[in-house]
Amino acid sequence: MDFNKIELDDIFKPSQQVNTTIKNDDLCTDLEVSVLLAKTAVPYSHRRIANNYVILKRICKFQVVQPRITYMEKAMLSKYLFSTLENTPISKVNRELSLLKDWAISTDDALRNDSTEILNIRVKELKHILSNNYTNNSNEMLKGYKALDSYLTNITKYYR
Repeated sequence: MDFNKIELDDIFKPSQQVNTTIKNDDLCTDLEVSVLLAKTAVPYSHRRIANNYVILKRICKFQVVQPRITYMEKAMLSKYLFSTLENTPISKVNRELSLLKDWAISTDDALRNDSTEILNIRVKELKHILSNNYTNNSNEMLKGYKALDSYLTNITKYYR
């Protein structure tokens, strides 16, 4: 197609319609997947981390601003191609959680330890996000943190 010869009427032809559908990665129905992940075969390391998270959440309510993750922790996430929690949609967090569950029961010790460390990093990120009120009130970030929060709180409901 030669762009120099386009006429004004050619712009409005149906064959050149622009795709206006928006893919929304943060659907509320994706939070149900987090609940289902918390119901089925959760490794002990995930249960332990979830118990600690829920106890601190009930006692402290995360009123004190929590620290951000360090560069070493970001490097650990990027080693497995994970982005930070505030830049991750709900569907991707659900996929990551299922991967972490599989890695937590792996026979490879390094992968199992990395799985536990990544979940601890995610919890640290979640605490930081929840301690800052602006993130809950604005739409500046994706809602992947809600999936992680749902996963951790539902683990303690199903595994007591």
